Amino acid sequence: MIEFLQVILAVIVLLGAFATALSRDPFNKLIALGVMIGGIMPFIVDRGYLDVAVVVALVAPVTTIFVLTLAWRRDEHGA
Repeated sequence: MIEFLQVILAVIVLLGAFATALSRDPFNKLIALGVMIGGIMPFIVDRGYLDVAVVVALVAPVTTIFVLTLAWRRDEHGA
């Protein structure tokens, strides 16, 4: 992988990780996790772990749906 691209993707992963750690709102946390996963995927594919990349690509949206459902129910009940 090109070094410049590696640096850019590493910055994206770190920004996503810091935003996830610092965010209190569950919706903002999901966006930050999506940014982090988007930055990690090229590293996984570059190493040749295509099966892991497929699993991450399938599990991440499902997890997002579950977390959004839990956050929506929590907001609906006024907690």
